[in-house]
Amino acid sequence: MNINQIHEAYTAALHFLASGQLNNAFNKTEDLITELQLGEYSDRLNDLRQNYQYLLQYYISGVDDPERKLVYNKLIAKTFVLNSDLKEEVLLRNSSNYEYSQKRYFPHTKRHHSPAELFASFLYFYNQTELLRNDAENHDVELKRLRTNYELLLPDIFGLFWLKTSYGTEEKQLFGKILEDSYPGSIEKSIVISALTLNLWRMFDEAKLSLLLDACLSKNQQIKQRALVGLCFVLAKYNQFLPYFPAIRNRLVLLADDSHVVENFQNIIIQIIATVETDKITKRMQEEILPEVMKISPKLKDKMDADSLLNSDEWNEENPEWQDMLDESGVGDKLKELSQMQLEGADVYMSTFSLLKSFPFFSEFTHWFMPFEPAYSSVNELFVGEDNTLLSAFLGNNMMCNSDKYSFCLSVLQMPESQRGMIKQSFKMEAEQLSEMAKDEAILTPDLASKNISKQYIQDLFRFFKLNSKHTDFDDMFSLSLFMHRSFLFDILSNNAGFKSNIAEYYFSKNHYHQALDLFEEIQLETEPTAALYQKIGYMYQQTSQFQKALDAYMKADFIQPDDIWTVRKIALCHRLSGNFEKALEYYLHVDYLRPNITSVMMQIGHCYLELKKFNEALGIYFKLDALDGENVKVWRAISWCSFVSGNIKQAHYYSEKVLEYAEPGAQDYLNAGHVAWCQRKISAAIEHYRMSLSLQLNNWDIFIETFNEDKPYLIANGVDKDEIPLLLDALMSTPDI
Repeated sequence: MNINQIHEAYTAALHFLASGQLNNAFNKTEDLITELQLGEYSDRLNDLRQNYQYLLQYYISGVDDPERKLVYNKLIAKTFVLNSDLKEEVLLRNSSNYEYSQKRYFPHTKRHHSPAELFASFLYFYNQTELLRNDAENHDVELKRLRTNYELLLPDIFGLFWLKTSYGTEEKQLFGKILEDSYPGSIEKSIVISALTLNLWRMFDEAKLSLLLDACLSKNQQIKQRALVGLCFVLAKYNQFLPYFPAIRNRLVLLADDSHVVENFQNIIIQIIATVETDKITKRMQEEILPEVMKISPKLKDKMDADSLLNSDEWNEENPEWQDMLDESGVGDKLKELSQMQLEGADVYMSTFSLLKSFPFFSEFTHWFMPFEPAYSSVNELFVGEDNTLLSAFLGNNMMCNSDKYSFCLSVLQMPESQRGMIKQSFKMEAEQLSEMAKDEAILTPDLASKNISKQYIQDLFRFFKLNSKHTDFDDMFSLSLFMHRSFLFDILSNNAGFKSNIAEYYFSKNHYHQALDLFEEIQLETEPTAALYQKIGYMYQQTSQFQKALDAYMKADFIQPDDIWTVRKIALCHRLSGNFEKALEYYLHVDYLRPNITSVMMQIGHCYLELKKFNEALGIYFKLDALDGENVKVWRAISWCSFVSGNIKQAHYYSEKVLEYAEPGAQDYLNAGHVAWCQRKISAAIEHYRMSLSLQLNNWDIFIETFNEDKPYLIANGVDKDEIPLLLDALMSTPDI
């Protein structure tokens, strides 16, 4: 079997399991066993098959077996685990994927002989460092040697928990010792949680998942938040099979009994959903903002060079023209929008720091998951001999994740010393302000520290799965970002008041309407409905083009809270979008009754009359609008078109010319003007207008002719001979620009 066939067999086995087709699942499992040729797995499959046959025989013979459901669920769970183990072993033999290559090499490259020896080496580092620290000047060489050896051990402990197929007693003991409060190593605590998460992401293992659940109970927030984040992703991946593992469910129920844990989960799920926005922000930075900045930068440079001639009294006065340039280009507004998003917690640094992940530092896999540590040898030069202002500013900066902090420090180290000094001075000036802001935030938001830890860790993971040179060899965790609400974990957490509605509101606020609908439809069944709830549900159906469902929801909102103008307008809109212009007109007229002379509502009333071919009524509305606001180009367009379709060519010509003269005419404006000119027998003018319409449609003849054909009945009704139409179109096509 090749790699694709292995994955197909595994996926098919899981599909059959999930749909209750155990015999088919067994057959697919056998395909993987045949590839592996190991008796241990054949025995496991034979036991499962035999037990299932017993269950079926008892069922067919009519035996009342109260344990049948329990046995059946255990069969599914064991078959799922068997397939997970099989896939791991088959891919270990055959895959050139980075993870499996590392699994094969790790036993030959690790620097320890046992987990106990590895732990002893870490303890030796901390004990010796503590002894020598008080006389660091005389033991500088030895301290550096200890540090170097310590840092070489980090990939070993990460690799052990990331790559091991199953954890024995020694690995479990080591995991427990590292996570003990008395153990001094903060880096090790963090990276073993990341390694365990990656291990579970690659293959399911109930015992390992139990270790991750243990870590979720830690008092250390670095451990706890990383474990909770990892748990969200892992449980979402194996979601459909978790109900078959009652021990996991029981532990999750106990975990969700803690209100602080539930709040942590809520923050984490929202932050995971927010990563969808990170891709949008990055794309916008690369495609919109940076190109615009590059365009205007020469102009800014010219202005700044000229202003360098200013005397010293004017030295600090900024030229308002600089801001004018930003405003004119639109960059200013976009940067303000990004600043606002940053204040709301959006990850706006992804684009910037994506360019700084090519340092050799990031070629070591473990470094992508490390918390920021100023003492780490790759960056500690920046923090030696300083008054710690740089350190305090860095550690207090919650906007940058750990990975980006390393990137920033590595880039600073490449700068000349003079530039480094300027940056350090800048941090010194900001340090007090950052410290005060951190104190204020801590008072206002007691759980801010845990929230920031999880946010930064999620951003670290996001950078790994998007920017690491080997990221394509990994299933992307963030492909599940918009599916967290469909998980087994989410269902358990939803038993807490407000949890489901808070996530639903967040989805809604970020325009993830399909996901928000999933939750709001459940909330609708679980709570006393309100007009506001039905309004939101209607709006989401509308935004997803489910107009009949939207209309039903709006009608329910109107029943609970009659004559709400917003609701009545939406009801009218749904009728209009569904093509029921009679009903749409009825509701728009009702809105006009409730609040007369709203321009947009009057315009829609006119459009409904037009669609119903009540041209005089439509023109009456449009002329009323023109009287109220004589500079409204949309009204002129409407009058021109309505006059054209009703046969008043002179009036159509007058308003069409106004649109062309005073507005920025579009393709449709020139098309309509061409129709009017043709009906006046001004053939050359008609061709010229049509040519302009085509030009604005990038000379796409198919689009032009599709729109033109829709208007043919009106041209003929206004006196154009249908036999002339092919002639004019041929003449138009023969013009040089077509």
